[in-house]
Amino acid sequence: MSRCSGLLAFAAVAALFVPAAGAERSTRAQLVGQTIMTGFAGTQPSAELLGRVRRGEVGGVILFGGNIVSDDAARALVSRLQAAAAAGGNPPLLIAVDQEGGPVRRLPDGPPRDSPAQMQSPEQAGAEGAAAGSFLHRLGIDVDLAPVVDTPPPTGNFLGTRAFGSDPRRNAALGSAFIRGLQRQRVAATAKHFPGLGTAGANTDLAHVAITTPKPALDARLAPFAAAVRSGVDLVMVSNAGYRAYDASGLPAVLSRPIVTGLLRRKLGFDGVVISDAMEAPGPQSQSAPNAKALASGVNVLLYTSEAGSKAAFDELLAAARSRELSPATLRAANDRISALKQRLR
Repeated sequence: MSRCSGLLAFAAVAALFVPAAGAERSTRAQLVGQTIMTGFAGTQPSAELLGRVRRGEVGGVILFGGNIVSDDAARALVSRLQAAAAAGGNPPLLIAVDQEGGPVRRLPDGPPRDSPAQMQSPEQAGAEGAAAGSFLHRLGIDVDLAPVVDTPPPTGNFLGTRAFGSDPRRNAALGSAFIRGLQRQRVAATAKHFPGLGTAGANTDLAHVAITTPKPALDARLAPFAAAVRSGVDLVMVSNAGYRAYDASGLPAVLSRPIVTGLLRRKLGFDGVVISDAMEAPGPQSQSAPNAKALASGVNVLLYTSEAGSKAAFDELLAAARSRELSPATLRAANDRISALKQRLR
């Protein structure tokens, strides 16, 4: 399905959110909920999480290794989550995993067996992407938070074998091939971590990182992201680092309108779903009202690894929507793109 057709299909999905008189609060809550992707602890979702899914307060779920004991259990878990969404009359959930290859596989018996650094050609990367897509699709998982298309130096970066290598042109070719292979199997790919963590001195999951690399060097590392956009990648994940070369304020990229809307949307022409990196990370959490700022920057899906974090984010956004600090137009734009993606994956 084309992006245009997907956006037209939003009208049908949006009918679920058209309230009767006096039901405005419920509609607003459901629109906010579609922007939330949550993780959870254990092998089964809590009753509270299932209730949130039924009420439409969650639009996606990310699965980690601790949630999954076997392929059959993963399939049953996905079915239970999707049944809860359907029971509330809500759109299907996006179900995501990090299945990058090599050591970063939430389903360790599934492909890609090789890490990105071990993939030697676009043909191999495309075959690995297709194998991963086929495997995930059988389990009902429809978003792979891969590939990493950052361009680190040959040594000294925390990404290690998660990146294809230190040449942006090679990363562009292999990353795009992986994306095409994955998406041919109706599993959405995610190019990450825009605009690049190749020169980051520390892991942004653990520290607030300010990247001081000059603009020309950063621009050279945009090539794999530009190639991913040309390849039709469904999602782009924005990093939690700050980039003064692109936004003099030093805000984390996920909160930066010049980076998300100016650089990714307008300059690179990306029209799909923008997803945050983990919002619990020090970068966004060092700012006030980070969730509303992220949506205002142009992010569509806010990723939280815990139920508590995602619930607090939902409450913050609902309050911001009520006060109009978070504009109805911003919520509608996010829901348009999320709905179009969900339609394409069905």
